[in-house]
Amino acid sequence: MFIQLKDRPQRTTTVDQVIERLRPQLAKVQGINLFLQAAQDVRVGGRGARTQYQYTLQSADLNELNSWAPRLSQALRRLPELKDVNSDQQNAGLQLTVDIDRDTAARFGITTAAIDNTLYDAFGQRQIATFYTQVNQYRVVLEVAPQVATNPSALDRIFVPAAGGQQVPLSMLVKTSETTVPLSISHQGQFPATTISFNLAPGVALGQATVAIERATARIGMPASIHGQFAGTAQAFKDSVASFFYLIIIAVLAVYMVLGVLYESYLHPITILSTIPSALVGALFALLLFGSDLNLIAVVGLVLLIGIVKKNAILMVDFALELERDGKSPVEAIYQACLLRFRPILMTSLAAMLGALPLALGHGTGSELRRPLGMSIVGGLMASQVLNLFTTPVTYLWVGRFGNWVRRGRPPRHLLRPGDAPRVPPARP
Repeated sequence: MFIQLKDRPQRTTTVDQVIERLRPQLAKVQGINLFLQAAQDVRVGGRGARTQYQYTLQSADLNELNSWAPRLSQALRRLPELKDVNSDQQNAGLQLTVDIDRDTAARFGITTAAIDNTLYDAFGQRQIATFYTQVNQYRVVLEVAPQVATNPSALDRIFVPAAGGQQVPLSMLVKTSETTVPLSISHQGQFPATTISFNLAPGVALGQATVAIERATARIGMPASIHGQFAGTAQAFKDSVASFFYLIIIAVLAVYMVLGVLYESYLHPITILSTIPSALVGALFALLLFGSDLNLIAVVGLVLLIGIVKKNAILMVDFALELERDGKSPVEAIYQACLLRFRPILMTSLAAMLGALPLALGHGTGSELRRPLGMSIVGGLMASQVLNLFTTPVTYLWVGRFGNWVRRGRPPRHLLRPGDAPRVPPARP
């Protein structure tokens, strides 16, 4: 059943809130289990399941997989982070196993082939004749009456001819037992697989759920021969989280190389890059404050912040270096830079924040996707605007002192005016 909600401006609740409101009502319906999930326009891999996220178990031993998959499902149902935990394992089919008592059959002179033929005549739909007419032909199939073959007691009404001609009840020649058998066996790659699907509890992020599942898997002591991994959207999330750290590092290194070429220095780009941590902390705090997940859109906002917040430090460092060339001390130069560059820094930061506010406060169609981007940008810019006026001058002075200690009396290249020759320190006697 597909339910299409009204447009976002016409309702006050999100899709997850609607599902959470319907879940306890649907649980009262007897005789059926109902599962709800938000339909995705683009499905990211994974096997189709009743819920949104999947965790797949694989093993070369089918019996071992059938034994441990229900245990893991039961353990996951006890986790408060998960809802609607279910499995695609269908191993509750009934099977009647017939074991022939060869000693008893031998006393009556009945062979195993005779018993097998009798069972096939009764339940195997043996074709015994064909009727031909002028326009069609009809096959005659031998079988017991349908009302007889509805339960295992039908074996008591079937007889096998003995060597002496008497009829022996089949129940005297066989021993029966009821067992379970899989109705279907799913595969992933070359191995049997069982997929456990789940939804998230209200207010729980996907990262929390994945950690809880990994802990539950380790707690039940599942053998190493069973390989468990996330699938679909959950696996895509883990892959993106694994590459998030490297993405930030690559972005910072790219900015550092560009600034190093611009200033012809290895140290002053560090002063400018020192503004990034405060912006990232502000963005993460804004996402946490408004209950938004650190999803892919929020990561895009963090990468954008790296390029936006560094312009505040560039404005101050450029002006401070110019004042140092005019003969002012580093302390006086960076102090004057903060005073004279405060207004342009404030104006550019406000322009960027006001431009991102519609993304953070929007309530139209698709606003759930864009809101983390606006929150990360606004929160990062607010934190960097407040903190960088204090942290950037300190970093500038420390970097300058470290550079002077490295150069040991040689003036830095960025303080030389065009045409000036670098001063060579006198040789030691």
